[in-house]
Amino acid sequence: MSQETILKHLDRLVACDSQNPPRAFDQHAELITYPAAVLEKAGFEVRVDDFGDGHINLYAKRGQPKVLFNCHLDTVPIGEGWTHPPLALTIDDNKAYGRGVCDIKGAAAALLALAETSTADMAVLLSTDEEGAGSCCVRQFLETLTDVYEQVVVCEPTQCQAIVGHRGFLSVKGVIHGRAGHSSEFRGLEDNANHRLARWLSASLTYTQALAEANQHTCFNVGLISGGTKSNVIAGEARLHYSARLGPGQSNEALFETLKNLGDAHEWSEWTIPFSGSPLPAAGLDDHASQAFCEKLAKVVDVSVGEPVGFWTEAALFSEAGLPALVLGPGDIAQAHTADEWVAVSQLSRACDVYRAMIEQVDAA
Repeated sequence: MSQETILKHLDRLVACDSQNPPRAFDQHAELITYPAAVLEKAGFEVRVDDFGDGHINLYAKRGQPKVLFNCHLDTVPIGEGWTHPPLALTIDDNKAYGRGVCDIKGAAAALLALAETSTADMAVLLSTDEEGAGSCCVRQFLETLTDVYEQVVVCEPTQCQAIVGHRGFLSVKGVIHGRAGHSSEFRGLEDNANHRLARWLSASLTYTQALAEANQHTCFNVGLISGGTKSNVIAGEARLHYSARLGPGQSNEALFETLKNLGDAHEWSEWTIPFSGSPLPAAGLDDHASQAFCEKLAKVVDVSVGEPVGFWTEAALFSEAGLPALVLGPGDIAQAHTADEWVAVSQLSRACDVYRAMIEQVDAA
């Protein structure tokens, strides 16, 4: 695969400002019209769905493929500290620089190059709201999906290793109610919202530690706590925001249902879930189908299966829907979301070669 072809597409994609927030684009933006034109010219049927507020899907299909590739085109905000122009592709010492080159416009450019240079059956879903917006695009796509796929490949950066397991992500906000009053009242030991929060937190730490001792390692973190007004006032309300990252096969819902009632919290608490993303594979499922796909792939191209990773991807959403899903893309997650974001040019070529093997040899087998 010509690196020039991949870089040509990456140059156009990086120039598209797709920061999320603010997601200031619609279906008429070059972010959508450019890949749509490339794919249509390559013989794909292309459908664009604009759900508003920058939530856009581009679904392209040629023939009757068994594998679906998924990339998101939105990026995190540019931020400070860049020494290369963030919205222009720069090649320096065999590294491609620019916002999104690693996460994950580089993978999208490789797929566009593959679409142009292969005639094999192929399907691609490009979405625009992965970076912190609740994954509306993929969820909407799955609600109306009628095509049948035997494998989904989500193209997040894995250094072109196949990843068949990762942690989930659960974000929960809580309001703890107490009964305010003067701190000279003995009832403050029980009625103080801060005390109630402390009892809940102690019980939650004990529970998640027990999970770890049972080899169900759960990352649990209370990131924000606030409550009360003065030291001589019984706190009437306290707030917290915690997150948890569960391992493959575990259930966010089961953990939440347990934690919310610990320390008698059900009597004086309210909880909301801003975001819940299942682990990969999702609760009750396994990775057997994806492992079998990787075994076939390894017979035609040198690809290894890596250890489960700690970051969350939308592969979990496909898994929730019952579709075997794995994660494989160019670059290293350590290069994502940083100033001077970069990806090795050789990784882009490598990804294109692996994706080619998936559709021309494994899918066609």
